Parts: sequence; structure tokens; C-alpha cells
Amino acid sequence: MIPSMSISPASLAAVERIFERNFVEHQELGASVSVFWRGEEVLRLARGHANREKSRTWNERTLVPVYSATKAPAAATLLLALARRGLTEQTAVREVWPRFSVANATFAQMLSHQCGLAALDQPCSIWDHASVVSAIEAQTPAWLPSHGIGYHPRTFGALLDEAVRRLTGMTLGAYWQSEIAGPMGWEFWMGLPESQWSRVATLVPGRAAKGEVEQGFYKEFMSAGTLTRRAFLSPSGLHAVQEMNDSRVWSAGFPAMGGVATAAALAQFYQAAMGCVDSPITPAIQRALQAKQAQGEDLVLLQPMSFTCGCQLDPVDLDGKKTRHLYGPDLHAFGHPGAGGSHAFGDPSRGLSFAYVMNQMALSVMPGLRSTAMVDALFAE
Repeated sequence: MIPSMSISPASLAAVERIFERNFVEHQELGASVSVFWRGEEVLRLARGHANREKSRTWNERTLVPVYSATKAPAAATLLLALARRGLTEQTAVREVWPRFSVANATFAQMLSHQCGLAALDQPCSIWDHASVVSAIEAQTPAWLPSHGIGYHPRTFGALLDEAVRRLTGMTLGAYWQSEIAGPMGWEFWMGLPESQWSRVATLVPGRAAKGEVEQGFYKEFMSAGTLTRRAFLSPSGLHAVQEMNDSRVWSAGFPAMGGVATAAALAQFYQAAMGCVDSPITPAIQRALQAKQAQGEDLVLLQPMSFTCGCQLDPVDLDGKKTRHLYGPDLHAFGHPGAGGSHAFGDPSRGLSFAYVMNQMALSVMPGLRSTAMVDALFAE
């Protein structure tokens, strides 16, 4: 039961001030923000330009690639496909995919980055699904489920897509559109039709300061042979931001990183994932998207992470207190960012969802100040 909690008009006004400030202080180019509360949109912001040349105006109907913010809707799609076959996230993957390379792994472990398949040794292209599946089936896991976690930035999409294809005979993107996004009227595609191409903003690459690439995650990412670098380079293809501006990519519907959406659609998805609106996302699927499956030091991202079946939670310490607040103050708030800055989540205790999308990329895999300052303001007393 969602408590009857309102959102302060002052908080919404603060979010709008920060949104406007981003264009002055953080080189924002074009961006949208959407906040929903208990089924109703209470804030919609859209401003800026849809391309570097500033010849196209960004508006509330502008679509943009959201990178890994795609992963949560993709997870919901697989969970729905399982449910309609009488299966759950606790079903063994090999019941659906007999040649899956991790014995005894469940779909819950696959969805929470526990299967050790973040990097593939066998060469394969992201454009050739069959070759990626072959590489997954041949891969020796880098770790076993329950023995570690490591974000699967790219292979996550092929893992889920192959499972959905086996369950439904459809690609994950087609099943998402047919069974969830289409019936709900959400402007979120994993496989964008040509009729929508003219609405898509152009992504502009970001840059990192020298110090940022000399330490931590980026040092590992830039070092040949590391698990971090291998995970972000396999399967091969689509490594440059400019490549994501190709309509072929928008239409391909890669479930790990290929979603194209408005901010409102992302926020609407999290409303459904919390049960704030009627949708094909059942209570059982909602629980799977929200419930913690694994937490620990991530072997790929090199920082503490906490995963549900397809989403992230803020990690907690031994006292049960959050160690960061990407998703606000509530322990049960869940969501998923996208590389470069996009960010979306739901807070079940308040019935609130938030989404931010933009086209000026930052060199980051986790949300930055452009969005986190708005999240902090949203929950400020």
C-alpha cells in the first residue's frame, strides 16, 4: 500500500531551477525531466537543442537514446515472457536455454549480473545475434553465481534477448512493444520504427578531465586486458557515441543499450513497475524488479553495487544505511542509469518516479550532478 504522500511544490520548483542551471553551469545542450506521482505527471520540463548545431529545438516529444536505462524495461519484458509460460525468475536458465554456459544459474542470477559472462573470449559482433549467443554458450564464466557480481554492460542484452526469443518466438524489443509499451502508449522503443526517426536527438560526445582517466574505473577501462575493458568491448561494435546517431542502431533494438525514449515514458515505466497504474507488469514482476538479489564490490565497475532483477538499488552499509543516494533517501527506491547521464527510478514508498534524459553526453556510467542534484532537491524537506 502506497502512503498518501504529496510532493512539495517547493521541491518541484527547486528541481526546475536546477534543470535551468544545468544549461548555464554544466553545458547542457538539450534535456527533459519528468516526475510522476501516483499515476499523474506532476512535472514535465523540456528545453534546449536536439543537435550540436542548435538548428533543431528540443521539446517534450524529443526522443533520445538512453543507453543502459534500457535494461530495466528489458528485464520487465523477460519477466513477463517467463510469467506467461508459467515460469519465474527462480527458474533455471537451462530450462529455457539448454546450452547456456552457467550450470544451475537462475534467471534471477542472470538478471542481477551474477553469471560471470560480462566479457566474452570468442570474437563476435553486436550486429550478429547468433554469433553472440555462440560466444556466450562457449564462455567459461569469470565467476559463478553467488560468488561475485559484475555488471554486464553489453552481454546483458543478448542474454535477455535470446531467452525471450526462445520463450515467445519474438525478439525482446518486438515483445516489449507488442505486450507492454504499445498497449500502455509509452513512447519507449527497443526497435524504433522509421516513422519516429525525425524525432530523435543527436548525441554529442563528452570529455573527461585528465585526472578522471588516471584512476579507478577509468584507469581499468583504459588498460588493455582488464575485465572492465573487456566487458565494455564485447561483443564488438557500437563503441563510439557518434555511432549511436545512426538510425540502424535505433531500429535494431539492442536490449542492453539501444532503447530510444522520452523522459515521460521512462517515468511512466517506473509507475507501472511500482503498481501505481494498471499495466501488464504484474505484482510478481514488480516484486522481482524491486527486490535485492545481490550486493557487493562490483568486479567490472569497481565500486559497491546492489542489483535486483534488472534494476539497481543504492548499496547499504552494515548498519543498513545507504552509502550513496542516486535514487533518493528510501532504501527500496530502484532504477537504472544510462551511460552519459540519463537516469530514472521509482520510489515505492511515495509512489514517485523520476526520469532525466539528455543529448550532451558525459564520460560516465553512473549519474552525474546534472541529475543527482535534481534528485536531491526533489526529496529536500
